[in-house]
Amino acid sequence: MNADNNSPENPGRRDVLAASAGIAVAAAVGGTVKAAAEAKAPHALPPLPWADNALDPVISSRTIGFHYGKHHKAYVDNLNKLIAGTPFADQSLEQIVKATAGKPEHAGIFNNAAQVWNHTFYWYSLRPNGGGSPPQALKEKIEASFGSVDALKQELLTAATTQFGSGWAWLVKDGDKLAVTKTPNAELPLTTGKTPLLTIDVWEHAYYLDYQNLRADYVNAVLGKLVNWEFAAANLG
Repeated sequence: MNADNNSPENPGRRDVLAASAGIAVAAAVGGTVKAAAEAKAPHALPPLPWADNALDPVISSRTIGFHYGKHHKAYVDNLNKLIAGTPFADQSLEQIVKATAGKPEHAGIFNNAAQVWNHTFYWYSLRPNGGGSPPQALKEKIEASFGSVDALKQELLTAATTQFGSGWAWLVKDGDKLAVTKTPNAELPLTTGKTPLLTIDVWEHAYYLDYQNLRADYVNAVLGKLVNWEFAAANLG
């Protein structure tokens, strides 16, 4: 696994969609709208936005090796197999996610497509030497919705640690306000009309090699040292 050390660490959501669909990100934040919407299968495992040891010691290269190189790759491979010869074969990743959400007959396709999307979004929600104070525009939105950045962090921690079993904690834009939500398994805010700003993966494979059963320690470490506020700010639109 060779991550591209020169990849941009702060693209917007649409750039992540473009990368997850296997197309080159050739413009600044928000500049790949048309390409992202039109990107088709087969889908490819996008490169990490940082080297696989860049998050040490908060998240080890061993964890990244399994999480990205095994789990994320398996979702991509399974998705391509499942959509081959179906009407979904010519659709973009986001189109597949929205078209299959809530349809039991397409559960396998949804689960794999959504997990490709979720994992790509998660990698960009992290950055080496992250944390700190959000950009001013995002900080003002956070303070208007939660009272303070610390209050937001507490809500994300609560969402992440109270998600029973596997799932995700999200900071989302919901109308004019920001909100925290959690989703089980492969579910994601895209299917409920909310705009994801950042996410924290709380499937056990995201943290167990480094933190064992101490999910709260993992979440606190991510929020304190890795969270990519610039990525969240770019997703405000």
